[in-house]
Amino acid sequence: MTLEHPAERGGNERGRFAHLAEKSSNFTSSPTFFGLCLLLVGIVIGAHVAKVPMAWMMLAGESMTAVTLLLLALLKNSERRAEHAIQRKLDAIAAALIELQEGEPGPAQRDLQEAIRVEDQT
Repeated sequence: MTLEHPAERGGNERGRFAHLAEKSSNFTSSPTFFGLCLLLVGIVIGAHVAKVPMAWMMLAGESMTAVTLLLLALLKNSERRAEHAIQRKLDAIAAALIELQEGEPGPAQRDLQEAIRVEDQT
C-alpha cells in the first residue's frame, strides 16, 4: 500500500492498475455501459414490482452498491491523474513565462513541451 499521488507512482511508466483504470474509464463512459446500468436498474425495479423474495432484492441492491463503489474508485483515480497533469502544465507555463520575461530561453520551455503530453505518461 502506498500513499503517493497516483500520477507519481512508478515514474513515467504506468502500472497495471493505471492501464486497467484507463480502460475501465473508457468503458464506463461508453453507451454500452450506460445500457448495462439501465438494465441493472430495470432488474431492480422489476424485482420490486414482481415482489421477488427478499434475498433476490438484496442481491440486486448489493450489485448496484458494488458497481457504485468501483466507479467511485475509478473516478477518483482519473480525477487525481488529471489534477496532476493540469498542475504540471500550469507550473511549466509559469516557468516558461518567467524565462520569456527574462529573455533567456531555457529548460522551462522543454518542461512545457513535456507537460503538454503529460496525460499519456500518467
